[in-house]
Amino acid sequence: MMRRVWQGLLALALAMAAAVIVLDFRSDEAIPPDATPTEGTAEQVQRGRYLATAGNCMFCHTAPGGAAYAGGRPIDTPFGSVFTSNLTPDDATGIGTWSSAHLWRAMHHGRSKDGRRLFPAFPYPNYTHVTREDSDAIYAYLRTVAPVRQPNAAHTVGFPYDTQVALAVWRALFFWPGRITDPLQSADWNRGAYLVQGLGHCNACHSERNLLGGSAGVLDLSGGLIPMQNWYAPSLTSPDEAGVAAWDTSDVVALLRDGVSSRGSAIGPMAEVVQHSTQHLTPADLRAMAVYLKALPQQAPRMIDPAASQPPRGETLGSRLYDQHCAHCHGAKGEGVARAYPALAGNRAVTMDPPANLVRVVLLGGFAPSTAGNPRPFGMPPFATVLSEDDVAAVLTHIRKSFGNQGNTVTPFEVHRYRTQD
Repeated sequence: MMRRVWQGLLALALAMAAAVIVLDFRSDEAIPPDATPTEGTAEQVQRGRYLATAGNCMFCHTAPGGAAYAGGRPIDTPFGSVFTSNLTPDDATGIGTWSSAHLWRAMHHGRSKDGRRLFPAFPYPNYTHVTREDSDAIYAYLRTVAPVRQPNAAHTVGFPYDTQVALAVWRALFFWPGRITDPLQSADWNRGAYLVQGLGHCNACHSERNLLGGSAGVLDLSGGLIPMQNWYAPSLTSPDEAGVAAWDTSDVVALLRDGVSSRGSAIGPMAEVVQHSTQHLTPADLRAMAVYLKALPQQAPRMIDPAASQPPRGETLGSRLYDQHCAHCHGAKGEGVARAYPALAGNRAVTMDPPANLVRVVLLGGFAPSTAGNPRPFGMPPFATVLSEDDVAAVLTHIRKSFGNQGNTVTPFEVHRYRTQD
């Protein structure tokens, strides 16, 4: 009997191993033996520069204070830090010996020049949707970047997650190579999907991650806490979070282009995306992204528990702190000042759960991005040295339950949890 059990377990293990191998190598292709570095046309270089901006490539592949595209920026994950690679055309430490086919293999298949599986911190699950033509244009542009001799930093991902076997299993579970197109949708919708789900890799943040770092799929934009940052990337499919189905197209475009609009503003990691990427996109591409985002299926609005969201009566610690520190900018009734200090009344970013972003903004402060449409953004000062965790919990609870808002209580434990990057 035991022998049959062991035979069954062995057969199951072999079948699973075979499945991993098949699923892993479905996403690979041979590089032609004559594949060598080439130079692109002026048109390719210009387009590649634009596409690299749309993908926000330089921000990740440039260490703070470092040379452009020379890599070295750490991307912290629950499994350790992954350091971005040198994309300059240096022969020894960059991609100077790569051909356009090698870059295509990395973007479309998630494999380095030598065939090694790349960590998905490089968002190839999204970049797999980039066309070969656009990949070649990005390659042509990178060939024109000033070469920098800077060896790649060693990743600190621990065993067994740093092994090729573990990455093969991850790919088998969570990677689907291909392209996003829908012939039944408009040209704007398809272009918007390409930018949002492909080059823009929005779901790298706007998606919940499981214990293995995988999401429900590249099309999942239902929101999630960004690992190791404790910023919450709100759901783009929820009218209570960041869904824009009810917005005017012009308001969506303004938010992506300027970082502020009549319906909301960008702060935290999203401010960086606007700063380094979306503000530089063409009006046509911004409109396409707006069309796609507005068309996303929306979840049902959340049910409000009147008892849980009932504002406290009389003066409280939270109301006193608000009058002392907040009312001068945001108004006695939370009305704010247009394009300067956001209104708190009726602001879904105020009542959103979890309250991670509110905690981080109050403690650490922050600015909307500086853009052509908003060149001198007003900022939020940090209160980490002024307010205790109990104070922050009290004033946030007051804001979430006042001015007509119907939000839940914020506890000191939540403030402590979201104030740090872990």
